[in-house]
Amino acid sequence: MKAWSAALASELQTWPEVTTRSFFAFTALYRKKQIFGLLPRTRAIETPNSIAFKIERPSAAIRRELQSDGRVDCSHLRKGSWFRFEMSSDSDLRATLKWLAKSYDLARKRPIIK
Repeated sequence: MKAWSAALASELQTWPEVTTRSFFAFTALYRKKQIFGLLPRTRAIETPNSIAFKIERPSAAIRRELQSDGRVDCSHLRKGSWFRFEMSSDSDLRATLKWLAKSYDLARKRPIIK
């Protein structure tokens, strides 16, 4: 997972307006001032091979997509806006980037709370 997290962080830092910050035992991903993802650094996110991404108030289409991807934990779908994506192989990196990209795109549209 450390190698996957490092590869993801390296890729995401090339995206416009993305910064990373240490956040407890995680690497927090921000688009400007909006957090949109968490990568494990020295501690796992519930399970050893998962990352987290934020989608507030998902549309019906995104909700269906979240529920149809067996690697996404939707157990908190009604309660919150954070989702966990479980990785099991290098081939999951593409799907991980897809979910992080959706979260990144939606972070631009969220109002900044000061």
